[in-house]
Amino acid sequence: MRDVFKKIRAVASTRTTVLLIGETGTGKGLLARMIHMHSNRCDDPFISVHCGAIPDTLLESELFGHEKGAFTGAVRKKLCKFEMARGGTIFLDEIGTITPPAQIKLLQVLQDGTFSRVGGEEALQTDARVITATNADLTGMSERGEFRKDLYYRLNVFPIEIPPLRERVDDIPQIVELFLKKLKQRHEKNIHSVHPHVLQVFENYHWPGNIRELET
Repeated sequence: MRDVFKKIRAVASTRTTVLLIGETGTGKGLLARMIHMHSNRCDDPFISVHCGAIPDTLLESELFGHEKGAFTGAVRKKLCKFEMARGGTIFLDEIGTITPPAQIKLLQVLQDGTFSRVGGEEALQTDARVITATNADLTGMSERGEFRKDLYYRLNVFPIEIPPLRERVDDIPQIVELFLKKLKQRHEKNIHSVHPHVLQVFENYHWPGNIRELET
């Protein structure tokens, strides 16, 4: 994790596109926000989009917006996440799930900072910094034709690999302490520590769900 934080410090103040790589629950969203907060964009919006949670039919509209009448149900113009993130940072989680049309539009954004809404012809500009995250093997996906190679190269400018919790069990006591503080504030519980035997069990557990599982 020291190496991860060193990389974050090195890249935060730049406009470089960052790709966060790690298993589900390793804290990719938290690290993306950390990059934003240590950049010169910290006073501007941080827009987070969980691409895997948006239906394929709505993803392109969510990311790039749509014009009134672009499709059935489009009763008004919709502003997009890239417009909301102007001047700031847009974080695209589970980037490996986005549809081929959305991949093409995202490639255009990364190439020249332009895009158009669904059903629109006007070229719009955005200067949002792009941070993406994945728990998938994008290299393998691009080689199999499941993800555009040219987009993968644009996203993989500055990769940061986040180790799973089972490979950094020495961090568990500190992480547990942070979660206890959060629980005390949220539920007004007077809990000060975790029994050493519980910590030992934690350190011997495999943690398939990583930090998210530890918190729950």
